[in-house]
Amino acid sequence: MKLQRVGDRKEADVEVLARDGSTVRARIGDNEVSAQFERLPDGSAMLKLGGRNYRVSGARRGDSILVTVGPRGFELKPVVARRAGARGGTAASELTAPMPGKVLKVLVSEGDTIKAGEPAVVIEAMKMETLISAEAPAKVSKVRVTLGQMVDANEVLVELSPLADSSALQSEPSAP
Repeated sequence: MKLQRVGDRKEADVEVLARDGSTVRARIGDNEVSAQFERLPDGSAMLKLGGRNYRVSGARRGDSILVTVGPRGFELKPVVARRAGARGGTAASELTAPMPGKVLKVLVSEGDTIKAGEPAVVIEAMKMETLISAEAPAKVSKVRVTLGQMVDANEVLVELSPLADSSALQSEPSAP
């Protein structure tokens, strides 16, 4: 997943490569890091990286990811690639997991019709819930995950098919 710190133009590719017990291996940009990750009772975690310990926590707020590392806080936003000229129909024919995680909720069934922006699946990764939503109105052609299932990054969660007439299902603008 590509992330950008709010207020900064620089983008970084972030990918969790492996998890083995409390060890997490990730790639951030061109650098690969390995750290020990221990969850704490208060919902935060202790991260041991490069011989140093850091208390970390994270939460989702809208489309932002809020992260604290010790006394410092960061707001990160996923960088979404937009295709020029994409209008109507299904923006993506499948919904995929942005990172490895556990399926917490499956909100759609095969044959359902969903609106643009409507959540279809909720996954949990590193104590954060992530809503996986449709980019455009669509029909659910196949649900490929079940409650409690562990998924890998980029794994297909739901297959979608375009609607014959999607004008009636355009999502209404949400209040700020």
